Amino acid sequence: MNGAAAQRQATLVGLVAILLWASLALLTTATGNLPPFQVLAIGFGIAAVLGLVRATLRGTAGWRELRQPLPALALSTFALFGYHALYFIALKRAPAVEANLLNYLWPLLIVVFAGLIGGVAVRPGQWLGTALGLVAAVLLVTRGRGLQVEPAHVPGYLAALGAALIWSLYSVLNRRYADVPTAAITVGCAGVAVLGTVAHLLSEQTVVPTAGQWVVLLLMGIGPVGAAFWLWDHGTKHGDIALLGSLSYLAPLLSTLLLVASGRAEAHWIQAVAVVLLLAGAWLSVRASRASR
Repeated sequence: MNGAAAQRQATLVGLVAILLWASLALLTTATGNLPPFQVLAIGFGIAAVLGLVRATLRGTAGWRELRQPLPALALSTFALFGYHALYFIALKRAPAVEANLLNYLWPLLIVVFAGLIGGVAVRPGQWLGTALGLVAAVLLVTRGRGLQVEPAHVPGYLAALGAALIWSLYSVLNRRYADVPTAAITVGCAGVAVLGTVAHLLSEQTVVPTAGQWVVLLLMGIGPVGAAFWLWDHGTKHGDIALLGSLSYLAPLLSTLLLVASGRAEAHWIQAVAVVLLLAGAWLSVRASRASR
């Protein structure tokens, strides 16, 4: 497989991660009364166990894939935990609409950082496509209404912005460890599970999950909190990072549509406008990526 084909395949792998993340909001709401850090610890714990089972089945080769430089492990572990921790804090300290809007700056920041520190030539079409995605995300979370900034919510806003910064920087800096096997993310997931457990025990009251909640947690550990990070790791290391940043705005769109389809959110005409903008932005980004090749 030549370089262009390998990059295209890796980009598609990263896109699957974005599609999986679209289910995270629906699954999170389905966890009901479970505390957020408890959900974080269990979800990443399931992902880590599945990764360790895979390594065991592969024998010596599987365990060898988990080895990685300490900086690579620190980057993945603290990025995964830091992003989710700050996002949970943001939702507690600020209105969900504004917190989500600031959090969804991370796709735009990926494109920015890819050009500034990632050594990637970002084409005008990708800038425009990402901007359209940002506008669509704003419309989705605000439904066209204005935002009101309350001083009491500033800590929450800063936490949401911090989450966006952490995830975008991780996605770009992760390319520096392209030689580290994707399976090594298993160790990072285990680290997040441990940190999540500590945060849960220090700040939350444990709630015993019901059978239905265990099913949801298992689905999270397999999908948006498990396989998605494996796929994203491969995509960010070997794919078109600027294009992935542009396409990441599909996550809030598909997430909203899933919530509407499941009856957990109301349909609104602004969602149709967001669909058009996101499709136009995705087309521009893909077109620019092809032109660069």
